[in-house]
Amino acid sequence: MSTLDTSSADTAVLGYAERNALYWRRNLVVCVFGSFTTLVSLSMLLPFLPLYVRQLGVSSQAAVIQWSGIAFSATFLGTAVTAPIWGRLADRFGRKPMLVRAAIGMAIVMSLIGVAHNVYELVALRLVAGLVGGYASASTVMVGTQAPRERAGWALGILSTGALAGNLVGPLVGGFLPGWIGIRGTFFAGGAMIAVAALCTIFVVKEDFNAQRDAKRRVQQVSSANASPVKRANAGVVAALLVTAMMVLLANMSIEPIITVYISSLHVDAAHLARVAGAVMACSALGSMLTAARLGSLADRIGSWRVIIGCLLLTGLAMIPQAFVTHWWQLGGLRVVMGMTLAGLLPSIGKLARHSVDESSTGRLLGWLQSAQFSGQVIGPVIGGLIGVHMGLHAVFFATGALLVACAGLAQWARKQEH
Repeated sequence: MSTLDTSSADTAVLGYAERNALYWRRNLVVCVFGSFTTLVSLSMLLPFLPLYVRQLGVSSQAAVIQWSGIAFSATFLGTAVTAPIWGRLADRFGRKPMLVRAAIGMAIVMSLIGVAHNVYELVALRLVAGLVGGYASASTVMVGTQAPRERAGWALGILSTGALAGNLVGPLVGGFLPGWIGIRGTFFAGGAMIAVAALCTIFVVKEDFNAQRDAKRRVQQVSSANASPVKRANAGVVAALLVTAMMVLLANMSIEPIITVYISSLHVDAAHLARVAGAVMACSALGSMLTAARLGSLADRIGSWRVIIGCLLLTGLAMIPQAFVTHWWQLGGLRVVMGMTLAGLLPSIGKLARHSVDESSTGRLLGWLQSAQFSGQVIGPVIGGLIGVHMGLHAVFFATGALLVACAGLAQWARKQEH
């Protein structure tokens, strides 16, 4: 290899970010808006999903509950399956095409859900929404690779705040919008919101990406190392990042199967039970919104591993007192604290991912991290339900706290591997 070629290879790591230095702030704003609107549209069906399932012909109470759970989880299962694929394609064809694909696909599918004829079509369309969508995942790839390294934690924290706000606002919108325009009309409204995000993405987002040049560079980098880019990174470090990403939503969602039953044991009136349960579930997202950007900036200053280890330990400790509350508002307050400590994980993980592999394969690794994260959203309720049934409701908090502390130990081990 000539001296000129060697110089080009040495500068390739920062090439994409440098070429997009003028665009990353503008793109961050659009990505935050798009992540917010898409997650509002996906989560707003929570309050009326059982009503829609019943409207589609399911009659028994047990079947309504079962099909509602399947329909809700289908989207996250689809996203977990395809996120690595879209991340890899982002490395080959650019980040913006993945954003446009996700926005247009979700706008179409969300509207089609509004014309579903039976519960099977509902589940299938929710699954397709996950398979073809993933705007928030694609945004993580774009922001994580375009933002300057010294600002990546802050940028990913801001992006995480927008996504969390969508998850928080969605159920609130879903609580009143069907009363105005009907259940089916609510899905059309959601599709329209995502269509606006698609238009903003198409006309506002800018990216300097040359598919032929960057794909060629990627092949050269892989060939020169005689291994895949992810394999050239420390496999243990990458595995620790994947496990930690999974724990983010696993910890938050493990309480979901028992939340209503647990709150009912806190002397909440049956007429207000669903409303209180929804509010308590939203508390963790509220807490995360308050600290995500600040903890992202902290990772930029003191290092991502330190923030990850601290957040895992604090979140694990915050789980324990939730088992001893006597009033629902105490549980809500502790869930806010838990959300505040949990919020530092995803920005720090994304920042570390950028350092773990070559720039030409960052999208692929971030895609795997998104897959692990959504796997936690699927696995968390399963684990929480099994523990709640066989060991009691309080054991769910102890078990989740223990998993978080164990994950902190894994993160500490991974930190030592990098030094």
